[in-house]
Amino acid sequence: MSDFWRSRRVFLTGANGFLGGFLRERLAREEPAGLLTPTSQELDLRDAAAVRSYLQAQKPDLVIHAAAVVGGIGANQLHPGRFFYENAVMGIHLIEEARLAGVAKFVCLGTICAYPKFTPVPFREDDLWNGYPEETNAPYGIAKKALLVQLQAYRQEYGFNGVFLLPVNLYGPQDNFDPQTSHVIPAMIRKFVEANRAGSPRVEMWGDGSPTREFLYVEDAADAIVMAAEAYDGPDPVNLGSGEEIAIRDLATSTAKKTGFIGEIVWDTSKPNGQPRRRLEITRAAELFGFRARVSLDEGLTRTIDWYRRNDAT
Repeated sequence: MSDFWRSRRVFLTGANGFLGGFLRERLAREEPAGLLTPTSQELDLRDAAAVRSYLQAQKPDLVIHAAAVVGGIGANQLHPGRFFYENAVMGIHLIEEARLAGVAKFVCLGTICAYPKFTPVPFREDDLWNGYPEETNAPYGIAKKALLVQLQAYRQEYGFNGVFLLPVNLYGPQDNFDPQTSHVIPAMIRKFVEANRAGSPRVEMWGDGSPTREFLYVEDAADAIVMAAEAYDGPDPVNLGSGEEIAIRDLATSTAKKTGFIGEIVWDTSKPNGQPRRRLEITRAAELFGFRARVSLDEGLTRTIDWYRRNDAT
């Protein structure tokens, strides 16, 4: 616990989501003066009047905006309009009403999907505007990136202290394992575990397995956000990542081995690959607020698979 947290009332959006749940627990350990975690039923962030009333009544000093409408490639293709509108409008209303309410600091979580499709690897924060995002998740990425523009504009005009963080793909226990909306790691884990249970000789994956991705264990992400909230007050966006890059094909092989699946992995090349490569330049987070990931992908996969096996109700 530090003096920073002891004197602050913290409003965390998305506290019942995957990352939000870990953030809520991590923040609670800091023992802030108050920790506000309303559900989406209790507070609709799309409703500016409701947000205004909530902030006026609760008077938070710090807002951490972790709420988002998210999903994998399939979900982004099915709901591009919803993903754009809801992610944009939630953040726009919340930032404006926080400014009007005199909130001292605003921490906004963006997305790696905001980067251009062909960003040079490793992705540097300064490359964020050098092209259009990968088409399958561009509406979501652009909606989130608009919030960076808003925060920087508000800092310039109003002196509003808003910071913007760019987490890479997250994974870990309590992730979303729904086959329609999950991201790559939980989707793989579920497919292999279910194939083992059914005795299936093959598992099908989207694309050709060539794209690469970087993953950040969810507890590391929560640590990074808390560290940034306490120590970073600048206008520049900051990447949050592990620095580990892995091809989807190699990730599938590793996940199959850890789950005990010994059948064939079939790649459906009629399905999109998504962005060709993802790996972040992560020195800015280390230099500005001392964050370095602690959990390796190998260890994180093991923990996530173990959690899924203990909690799988299907």
